[in-house]
Formats: sequence, structure tokens, C-alpha cells
Amino acid sequence: MTTTRTLGRSGITVSAIGMGCWAIGGPLWGEDRQPFGWGDVDDDESIRTIHRALDLGVTLFDTASNYGAGHSERILGQAVAGRRDDVVIATKFGNVSEEATRRALGTDASPAFAVRSLEDSLRRLGTDHVDLYQLHINALPVPAALDLVDTLEALVDQGKIRAYGWSTDDPASAAAFATAGPHCAAIQHDESVLRDNAAVLAVCDTHDLASLNRGPLAMGLLTGSTRAVGADDVRGRAPEWLEWFTDGRPTPRWATRVEQVRAALTADGRTLAQGALGWLLARSPRTVPIPGLRTVAQADENLATLALGPLDAEAYAEVERLLVDLRHA
Repeated sequence: MTTTRTLGRSGITVSAIGMGCWAIGGPLWGEDRQPFGWGDVDDDESIRTIHRALDLGVTLFDTASNYGAGHSERILGQAVAGRRDDVVIATKFGNVSEEATRRALGTDASPAFAVRSLEDSLRRLGTDHVDLYQLHINALPVPAALDLVDTLEALVDQGKIRAYGWSTDDPASAAAFATAGPHCAAIQHDESVLRDNAAVLAVCDTHDLASLNRGPLAMGLLTGSTRAVGADDVRGRAPEWLEWFTDGRPTPRWATRVEQVRAALTADGRTLAQGALGWLLARSPRTVPIPGLRTVAQADENLATLALGPLDAEAYAEVERLLVDLRHA
């Protein structure tokens, strides 16, 4: 069974499932104490989780400069020290945060900040290059994104990055960036069994890009857990864009949709999370889900999907039948 995929036109080989590193960053606070992290973390457990992911065949680790105001990058760097050649590191820039206070300070899409942010990321990661450097401002106007291309190409020429991409859910933005950027290799976008973005996947097909799937488990909704989360967790006081949770618990209408597809996703003995990840692997040969992992137990469950492989055709078709209204919403 194929357990690797290609990172678009970069030709970089990655595991078919990566590890998202947002949750291991710990707290980050916006205005009025709005949480943008996943609460307190155990750094030792985070490092054990990364090591377990490596043991299970994961090579792609996705982080960002603002996850825990840089804490995620520091922990990832510590965990892969001495194994840099075994991993593909993806990080992001554009969201500004202050390391000392763990405060979110807005955004900066300037070319100068892209360069400065990369230097800070390299320092925290303990490496001399990043494999995939991603613009992290989802709705940035296209002209501002295109102003970054020459700078990103120069960073490729300097050997500080191998490829770049954009974390955006807008297909027109993705297409424009891919057209302008010779070393644009991936689009990271919201993609799960509950929210399929066929238009962005079509752009990835057209331009030979990888589709990195953030939110592949709908931020925990597709694990089936009904446990309430704390006030320091982004889901506990969900911002407007996060509709999966309300006041720290699954939003009822979405919890109902999960139950609709549970039987189809678990028909071959998988857990719900493994079924949701298997759906993504079946969705396209370009998809690379990056579920967030905080514990060794989560790594063991979610990454077992590498061995299980894509959802079979019958189960996939049943899921699509059950969610047909969402596909054409």
C-alpha cells in the first residue's frame, strides 16, 4: 500500500498523512482574552508524540510562527534534532505574535516581514532551511500575495526554503498564486468529510499542487468526543469562523451530521477518526491530511490510517450519498 505522496510540483516526497503542530504550541491570546491556542500542553508528551509519529512513518510536520507564539516551532525543533534529514518541515508566516507574552498582534504581509519571520522560524526550529514556507493569511487580497512571490523565489535561490504555498480556502487566490510562483507547491485549505472544497482541489489538479488538509477531523468533532473543552482552548470560545463547536461542545447540527456518517466511516472496523482520514485519502491522490496530535495515544489511533489506507469505494460512495446536500451547498 502506498503510504507516501508528492508535495506537488516540488517533487518532495512526504508521508500520506502528516502531523499538525498547532495544538502543541500551547496558549496564544488575542484581544479580550480570545484564545487562539488549544490550552496548556505537556512539552514532554508533545516530544514523545512527535517521536511516535516518526516511528509510525510520518515525515511531514506542519507548524507556524504564531502557534503558541513560536512555542510549537521550538518543540518541533527539539524533537527532530539529529533527524533533520528524515523530516519535511512546513511552517507559515504572516500572523504576528509576541513570544514573551504569547499575544497575537495582527498580521503583516510585507516581503520584509516574510524574510524576518523565516529567520525567526529557522532559529526556533534549529535548522538552516524550511521545506515548505506558507503564507498564513487566508483572505489576503491577491495583489498583496503576489507581491511576495519575488521574495519567496529569492529565498528558494538562497536555499532557505525548498518550496512555498498559501493557506487559503479561496480557489481564485490559490490559482493566481500558483500561476505566478514557479516554486509554489501546495495549497493548505480546510478539507474534511464535512467540508469538501472541490474548487481548491481542482486548482491543485490544474497546477500540480499538493492539497494539505487542515481541519481534517473538524478540530476534533470527527473523533466523536463529546468532552467539553476549557476556556483557554480556541474551541471553548469559538471565533466566528469555527462553527464545529459552541461554548466548548460540538455544535448540535454538526454532531448530528457526524452520526449520519459514522456507520459508513467505520464499516470496515476503523475508528471514526480513521474513517474520516481514510475518506480524505480516497478523495484525491493529492490530499495530505495533517491532523493535530497532542498525545501518543492520538498518534497511535490517527496514524494507523497509514496502514489502513483510503476508505473503500463502497463506503466512500455511501458517505457521499448521505452528505449530498453538503456537496452542493
